[in-house]
Amino acid sequence: MCGIAGYYAIKGEPDKRQIERMTDVLRHRGPDAGGTYVGPNVALGHRRLSIIDLSAAANQPMFSHSGRFVAVFNGEIYNYREVAAELGIEMRTTSDTEVVVEAFEQLGPQFVERLNGMFAIAICEIATQRIWLFRDRMGIKPLFYCIYDGNLVFASELKAIEQTDIFRRNKSLNSRAVGLFLQLGYIPAPDTIYKGVLKFPQGHYAVFDGQNLTLTRYWNLPDSITDQPLADFATAKKPLKELIESSVKYRLMADVPYGTLLSGGIDSSLVTAVARRLCGTRTNTFSIGFKDSRHDESKYSEQVARQLDTNHHLMMMTEQDAMERVADMFYFYDEPYADSSALPTMLVSQVAAQHVKMVLTGDGGDELFMGYGMYRWADRLANPLLRAARGPIAAASHLGSSRLQRIGKMFEWRRSDNLQAHIFSQEQYLFSAAETERLTLTDLCPAPNFDTSHALSAAEKQSVFDMLYYLPDDLLVKVDRASMRHSLESRVPLLDYRIVEFAVNLHKSLKINNGEAKYLLKQVLYDYLPQELFNRPKWGFSVPLCNWLRTDLKYLTDKYLARDVVEQAQMVKYAEVERLLKRFYVQKVDYLYNRVWALICLHQWWVERMNKC
Repeated sequence: MCGIAGYYAIKGEPDKRQIERMTDVLRHRGPDAGGTYVGPNVALGHRRLSIIDLSAAANQPMFSHSGRFVAVFNGEIYNYREVAAELGIEMRTTSDTEVVVEAFEQLGPQFVERLNGMFAIAICEIATQRIWLFRDRMGIKPLFYCIYDGNLVFASELKAIEQTDIFRRNKSLNSRAVGLFLQLGYIPAPDTIYKGVLKFPQGHYAVFDGQNLTLTRYWNLPDSITDQPLADFATAKKPLKELIESSVKYRLMADVPYGTLLSGGIDSSLVTAVARRLCGTRTNTFSIGFKDSRHDESKYSEQVARQLDTNHHLMMMTEQDAMERVADMFYFYDEPYADSSALPTMLVSQVAAQHVKMVLTGDGGDELFMGYGMYRWADRLANPLLRAARGPIAAASHLGSSRLQRIGKMFEWRRSDNLQAHIFSQEQYLFSAAETERLTLTDLCPAPNFDTSHALSAAEKQSVFDMLYYLPDDLLVKVDRASMRHSLESRVPLLDYRIVEFAVNLHKSLKINNGEAKYLLKQVLYDYLPQELFNRPKWGFSVPLCNWLRTDLKYLTDKYLARDVVEQAQMVKYAEVERLLKRFYVQKVDYLYNRVWALICLHQWWVERMNKC
């Protein structure tokens, strides 16, 4: 796990000081070593977090044996030993980076199809100064890029791109991203908050020849779906269990101490249980709790930890802890980002980093196996009777309690709206498309969508939507930035592409069975842990943000949603903001808290990043 940066200067040799500035701000991603390559047109930079092959011989940039190519790489290739054996690579190190650059030299960019891992890779051909970029299938590792006046700039984080002179000359707001953020709480790829700066698409590689960047898709989730889903329980359980064990085994490869982030839920408990069985020694586990019992699930993580006999570390998060990390969250996430669970994720990463250098997480299980309530909502709203009655239902809800009003919002979608995005926004207590139109002063952009030739149920479409957008652009961003803030590598076994391809081809009845979510995944879990540990409602990894915004975090509203700030930013209408704040703070309409938080995040970014040179 590392940080990479680079650029192609169309005129003249790149400035070494500029690539060093880019890598300096990525030091948190790789405090163990750093290096640069500067050629006639290309500069590459790297910050290293040493996990596999701790020797200096594995530092980057790394040259191929022939000296023809040089590479920088962020992530891990879990099957690098198999790839080396298949291609007859004579290893000089035990580093996966060496396999990356040698396999590329042998096979060209198609080598990426052989990789099982998480990665963002840049490779330069020294003679021609051509650059190839690669990103993993699920978008686990970040990569941003822009092309200004023919100059290509790329990096693991936006803050590195912000260091370049050419970015500063072209810096401007991407107004279309504002509405997307207010609906989703994150900015979906390929957009970023900056005009002209893009997220490199997952499952793609590209070549830049000094004039054009040519993108090629090598893997696409919807293309992995077949017309014959596997519906037989007995046939499905064994291979799923084998895939999970294989994936966890791969991700236990490390030359440093490791552990798991354990919430006590289905996904993290399964990953922890498999890791505990495979490693044979006491695993370090880490979790966060809250004093507010409505949000605290620490007792469940402790029960699982006792059952597995792990070395468990629990940290109780207070309002003071949240306040101390708000500035960190705003800085390290670079663009408006409203997932407040980043705060406990940063804290648990800090705790884990005091004991280990790598952790496994349970991310991906809810999206792959339909663990969210929004999948049930998708099926409900696909019901013709409910569709026909949605107007009266929404109108009647306005006369009810705050909870009924919130439910009524789910029925307030229009034919022009992306239904998957609408369901997501209302499940997350965010602005609907109609509310966003009333609120914003900027250009509006339709929510992202996807195409597939296969007939999918409403819940399955919602699941694919989440895997394509919510997972890579929110959840994986959350864990990547939070863990790397503390120089901690995080690995996600459930997002091994083999598990993903298997899961999307399971019949829906193996995911939601008689109303029970994640049915098949739970049956695998019960081979490792007693079922009675999990006979409880699903808990989300959330913080008591509604209460905090009315108490210790109220200063954020006063600072960033003041009239002068909102009117100077010219992104939203202050009258609408004022109306929202009155309903939340005076009328005590609780479900509006995440809308308030999203507006805070948006205007904090404007004050601290967009409004400063």
